[in-house]
Amino acid sequence: MANTVIVVHPVFKESDAPLRDPASQMGEACGLAEAISLQILDRIHVHVPSMNPATLLSKGAVEKVDISVKALKPSVVFVNCTLSPVQQRNLEKAWMAKVIDRTGLILEIFGARARTKEGKLQVELASYTYQSGRLVRAWTHLERQRSTGKTGGPGEKQIELDRRKITDKIAQIRKQLDHIRNTRDLQHRARQKVPFPLVAIVGYTNAGKSTLFNKLTDARVLAKDMLFATLDTTTRGLVLPGGRKVMLSDTVGFISDLPTQLVAAFRATLEQVTQAALILHVQDVSDPDFALRRTDVLDILEQLGVEAGAEHIIDVYNKIDLLQDKDAREWRKTGNRAIAVSAETGEGLEALLGIIKVHLNRDRAEYDIKLPVSEGKWLAWLHSHGEILSDKVRGQTRRLKVLLTEADYARFIQNQGKNAA
Repeated sequence: MANTVIVVHPVFKESDAPLRDPASQMGEACGLAEAISLQILDRIHVHVPSMNPATLLSKGAVEKVDISVKALKPSVVFVNCTLSPVQQRNLEKAWMAKVIDRTGLILEIFGARARTKEGKLQVELASYTYQSGRLVRAWTHLERQRSTGKTGGPGEKQIELDRRKITDKIAQIRKQLDHIRNTRDLQHRARQKVPFPLVAIVGYTNAGKSTLFNKLTDARVLAKDMLFATLDTTTRGLVLPGGRKVMLSDTVGFISDLPTQLVAAFRATLEQVTQAALILHVQDVSDPDFALRRTDVLDILEQLGVEAGAEHIIDVYNKIDLLQDKDAREWRKTGNRAIAVSAETGEGLEALLGIIKVHLNRDRAEYDIKLPVSEGKWLAWLHSHGEILSDKVRGQTRRLKVLLTEADYARFIQNQGKNAA
């Protein structure tokens, strides 16, 4: 049968890995398979008391899966963990079927979903990096030697040719990505001339980031109950209460055991997270593995250089509409660095905008400013760059109290100093 899969989820003993809910983990594994349009024929939990260097799984576990493989004849067997090249090859021999591990399947999903040129190149780079260590899987033809000269000579093994081709391809892609990044840096410097604070949304995949992004910005980013529904970063303008404009960015979802190749490849895209004035960490509080998902995201943020306890990270506890009333009430008891919301129903979103405003206003101070009534241009400028707290007119003079950043106030004084107090 084409595009069919048996999902195998190894359950490791507690000392080897944090205790996770097996049902939740199997659900995520099946979600990954369905995200690449694979039809699931069977779901098998196998316990791994100690890892077998040759196959990862015990002999009994391999035989258990083999029975299902022979009966159902899937096109692929998905093992929901990271396999070494040797383990992957040995399992393929044992089951006489194609085997893909967690890293390989996530790379397949990213390859199918990437839309921008940079996103496609990043996935391609990650895939080649992954493949470079797995040429051992390519069976016996890799051991054949090719003649490289007119006289024949000892030649060059096919595996060496393949490795060299992959190395050349990786270098070519990196060169293309460097060109794209240089262009983006120029665009970033141009945007700095009209500086709006950047607010980045991060979170575990399927936590509701894109739904929240769409609600806040009226955007139409794909938001489905699917892992990695969106990959390419999207940025839109957002006007906060009081009129301040910010740029809101929806980033790719994180996941436990996110392949290191993808973290490295997408580092440039995710760098805007490190440049954000505020980070909204969206979390699905209805998930049984909520605490571990939270840790997974914070670990990846630290890889990007963002400390887990940073003051500019706001916890957004999403999907409280899926909780029992008692549990939802507990989640609503939050402080100024956390808020419970439902991106689906809209509950808590106004309060979230208020929290964003309070945190971003920390870089602003209150200034007393006088303007001639005739200076409509500069009044409009103050509205667009700051927040007007009071506006009183006496005769031909307008007296204002305005929240501005130090840089904007200096810019205003420089250009309109003769009218400012």
